[in-house]
Amino acid sequence: MTLPTATIRLRPTAVLLTMLVAVLGLVLGCGGGAGSPAGDGGGPAAPGATDTIVMKSFTFTPATLTVAPGAKIMVVNQDQAPHTVTANDKSFDSGNISGGQRGAVTAPTKPGSYPYICTIHQYMTGTLIVR
Repeated sequence: MTLPTATIRLRPTAVLLTMLVAVLGLVLGCGGGAGSPAGDGGGPAAPGATDTIVMKSFTFTPATLTVAPGAKIMVVNQDQAPHTVTANDKSFDSGNISGGQRGAVTAPTKPGSYPYICTIHQYMTGTLIVR
């Protein structure tokens, strides 16, 4: 006795939709930047870091932070999207920090005002004052 075999026929639209979802998942999961720029990286902050920049709702808090020269600054990303803390003059750069993760930057040793942005979302701006 021969058992009937089932034939599964995939619809082209279902296949294309599945492929699109897979590609979107890969693209969105990779962060959307051009790689991690050089800097202190997206790893955990150094022990003893007391100054903190929080990224939440696509804003930096505080918008202006005053620190000592060479201070370690903890960077906390409370958004789901990746962000960076990158000085306009490139004197510090956190690299990509994924949503829900932490990183750190080191303040310049020269006193002054250092505007910074998120290189992924350039409307996010802040200022680091070193004195």
